[in-house]
Amino acid sequence: MNTLFAVVGGFASGVLLRSLFVSGWPIIIFTFMLAGIFAAAAKTRPRLAYTLCALFFISFALGAARMHLADTPLPPHFATTLGTFVSYEGVVVGDPDVRDTNQRVPVFVSANGESAKMLAVADRYPGVAVGERVSVSGTLALPQPFSSADEGGRVFAYDKYLQKDGVRFLINNASFKVLEPAPWYSVPSALAQVKHAFLGGLSAALPEPYASLAGGIVIGGKTGLGSELQNAFIMTGLVQIIVLSGYNVMVVAEWVMYLIGVLRFRRGSAALAGAIAVVLFVAVAGATSTAIRAALMALIALYARASGRTYAAGRALLAIIVLVLAWNPFILAFDPGFGLSVAATAGLIWLSPLIELKLARIKNAFWRSALATTLSAQAAVLPLLLYQTGVFSIVSVPANLLVTAVMPAAMGLAALAGLAGAIFGAAGWPLALPGYALTAYIIAIARWGSALPFAALHLPAFPFIFVLLAYAALIYIAFAKRDSMTLQFTLSKKAST
Repeated sequence: MNTLFAVVGGFASGVLLRSLFVSGWPIIIFTFMLAGIFAAAAKTRPRLAYTLCALFFISFALGAARMHLADTPLPPHFATTLGTFVSYEGVVVGDPDVRDTNQRVPVFVSANGESAKMLAVADRYPGVAVGERVSVSGTLALPQPFSSADEGGRVFAYDKYLQKDGVRFLINNASFKVLEPAPWYSVPSALAQVKHAFLGGLSAALPEPYASLAGGIVIGGKTGLGSELQNAFIMTGLVQIIVLSGYNVMVVAEWVMYLIGVLRFRRGSAALAGAIAVVLFVAVAGATSTAIRAALMALIALYARASGRTYAAGRALLAIIVLVLAWNPFILAFDPGFGLSVAATAGLIWLSPLIELKLARIKNAFWRSALATTLSAQAAVLPLLLYQTGVFSIVSVPANLLVTAVMPAAMGLAALAGLAGAIFGAAGWPLALPGYALTAYIIAIARWGSALPFAALHLPAFPFIFVLLAYAALIYIAFAKRDSMTLQFTLSKKAST
């Protein structure tokens, strides 16, 4: 485990430092030399510390090199036309992000032998769809970082946030003309149609904002909730339930496996059905970095269940971090959701057993586990969340306890409401009624919690070093007395049974 920590820590540190500070090959080569020095020392005088340092520095150099290679310069032709009116032909490669006043459409364009992915900011109408070939016109610009007074002066690296998805340019005040519909064999187009059919079914069967919340807890997204309700979810620490996460993915897999089990299929068949459901669910919802990480974790867990092998969740999480960062290194520093998702998962793996042991006086197993899960996840994400948003929710723990207890049922009933609306339209409201009741309950919790005096505190921006110190303290707490706490936890479980 120490070896894996050294590799993952080194690779992630290399990616992070190259993301925050632009450095070139000299630093990377110097780090390789350091790794060589420690490797020679380990060979001459075998010590675990030398070996771990060698692994850390070589992984650091590989991580920095991966980020350096990924951070490519702008395509020259497009760079020379910045600030001018342009017109390109391209293909819509992502689901449009429809907001209150505009839509943001990712388009892959080609011109003068160069290609680039751009984000076209246009009026809400007319709409375009994934896979369509379009002509897009507007003013070419570069995305810029920005700060918000509401967030304590924090700067959001919007340019790098878009670059993690391959987007290098904006087309402002854009207009579209559809040249060709999406081909019938386009898989992304078919998946987007399934997603919109489901969301349309929710809109037909449920009023707003309940339809938008139902869509959010099933496939993620905050569109349609409105700024007031979104702020209520943020202040109560419930915003993660409307963002696609590993929890959503595993609930989907568990529902599918339960239904397969009812039909008395074998364990392997249930796990295979769960794996297929995970892949389709993530593809339909949108294959974001967080969703892919969650899907990989779920698939490993399902394989372990089908094969009967022990599932080392911690090792799986560490391995997945390296794989995902090697695939797209931008997400570590510039995708807020990825860091929060990894932190929450790590908290559930390493902090939850320790907290549950401390809560042994709570005799009800469900509430003891729920409280331990909530506290561990909240503690793990708190340093990063405070750094990103500055919002410290006082009511987060009770609000999450009240909502988490109904989330699996809410997801299942929201899915039923979407299917009923898609098949029967507005006439499907009787089947959507249970989903309406649970979404109304969740909204009531968010509004009630955010209305309490001092529900949340807003902190000013602070240096990232404090985040690192906080996580160093959490790691120490999780591992300093790991063996003794694990033994106590095992003995207490045996005693309770």
